[in-house]
Amino acid sequence: MAFDTWGPQDLTAPAKRKLPEVPVQRGMVLEDVQSGWVGEVVRVEKSGGMHIVSLEDRRGKVKSFQLGFGFLLEGAPIQLMPPAARVPAGAVPAGRTASGSVRVQGQRAQVAKASRIWVEGKHDAELVEKVWGDDLRVEGIVVEPLHGVDDLKSAIASFGPGPQRKLGILVDHLVAGSKESRIAAEAMTVPGAAGNVLIVGHPYVDVWQAIRPKVLGIPEWPAVPRGVDWKTGILRAFGWPHQTAEDIGLGWQRLLGAVRSYADLEASLLGRVEEVIDFLTAP
Repeated sequence: MAFDTWGPQDLTAPAKRKLPEVPVQRGMVLEDVQSGWVGEVVRVEKSGGMHIVSLEDRRGKVKSFQLGFGFLLEGAPIQLMPPAARVPAGAVPAGRTASGSVRVQGQRAQVAKASRIWVEGKHDAELVEKVWGDDLRVEGIVVEPLHGVDDLKSAIASFGPGPQRKLGILVDHLVAGSKESRIAAEAMTVPGAAGNVLIVGHPYVDVWQAIRPKVLGIPEWPAVPRGVDWKTGILRAFGWPHQTAEDIGLGWQRLLGAVRSYADLEASLLGRVEEVIDFLTAP
């Protein structure tokens, strides 16, 4: 028995209870208590600063109501709320970095270590920075663009790799029999490269293709005819400006802007970047 309920009470006053707050969504069937109108939610819109829900009854007639109190859902009273905010695919959850790692709070970026990640060009570096930048700053790893890999062997020799000075290199179009695969194999003959240099790659002609097509609202990346510069051909297929280097740069920024997290990238790139980071940060 609850002794604190003893004493004078107004038994005629109804007990207050908070109605469940239910976000409106298309397809739910509601009843407006005041009019008795029963219908399926077919539209939700904002008009004059108010959210309006349209209910279609079984005869196909539609009537609109203001969201709030006065609705029954499955016979129970509710407070009908505006639609729940949609979280875009690829959005970064709270407490996570764009790569999906747990965000380290309150830690300053580490002093850059001697080890490096090399990528082919500026666009590769910007994409890696956008998705893995928070993680790399915690680890003190710097990403540097090579501006091509034709002279990779000489670049590695000049770097002087060693146990405390490692290199992780991400190469475009690193597939069997390609020019890039031959360059990578020759580069690994540099003294000190074995065990201290890791060369990995993705199968795409350019890192642009590592962005999942659905993120850009297309079924697949356009095919570019032989003899046409790939980036120019892609921008032309999109109907975007493509005549100058500035057009190429602006086009890439539009593509990069669509990337929010690792979920917007192809697995064949994700795995290779994670492999390089693990290689450089292993104790």
